[in-house]
Amino acid sequence: MTTHTLLARIYNPRQLRQIEDMLKVPFEGLDVDVKFEGAAVNRWVQLDVSGEDEAIATNYLAKEFGFCPTASENVQRNVALKGYIVELGKRSEELRVDVGVFQPATVYAAIPLPHLQAELVDGRKRTLKEIVELFGFYEDLPVNVKITTVDKTENRMEAELSTEQADQYVSWQESLLDRLIVLGSSLHEVKRTLDYTGLNRDIIAVEPLGTFEHALTCKLGTDAAGLISKIGRNLRNARFTVFNSRKIREFLKSTSFS
Repeated sequence: MTTHTLLARIYNPRQLRQIEDMLKVPFEGLDVDVKFEGAAVNRWVQLDVSGEDEAIATNYLAKEFGFCPTASENVQRNVALKGYIVELGKRSEELRVDVGVFQPATVYAAIPLPHLQAELVDGRKRTLKEIVELFGFYEDLPVNVKITTVDKTENRMEAELSTEQADQYVSWQESLLDRLIVLGSSLHEVKRTLDYTGLNRDIIAVEPLGTFEHALTCKLGTDAAGLISKIGRNLRNARFTVFNSRKIREFLKSTSFS
């Protein structure tokens, strides 16, 4: 039997059952026993896998969810990891990301402000608060980072946005389309809500960012912020943030490098 910590964070206990339901079809016919241990530190999903087909099940979990490194000794420099933004606004000089390191103590990956300035606003000396507001950063928003420093003595890791993540933001920006980001709901819940409210007419794509996090790409001319009240009435436990590509483009065109 092997215990795994999935790269998936839950927002409420009911979502453990949702993940369990997600595994029924792919694991059907396999000689495998999966027992959910609940949520580890910081709401990471843990489960035990055993049986003759344990290796097959483990490979599927690794592909579909990924696994947390759990301990800093399992983290190497220049490796890209998926994480979730945490403690937003508590520090003015760095953005902190939970990449699933919590044994023996929780260690977040810190992205220093100069890295964010270089990768997101062409080196402009903007504050963390300005960048957070501009890009719609929010607690529990998934981001991919590249680890640049691992200091086991000081229990500190530093990182920058991965090339993949930075490229995604560039792509979103160039599309000129708003994106409404939904945090805390399953893909099924999001699609059901869009159908029920008729808002699927305003959404051209639903892009999973994580198990319970999704980016809804709006049609050209649709204001993502204006959809929050309509969707929020049906996804009451979800949280929302907006990536406004036009706002970012206008910001980069109009601001200086001071």
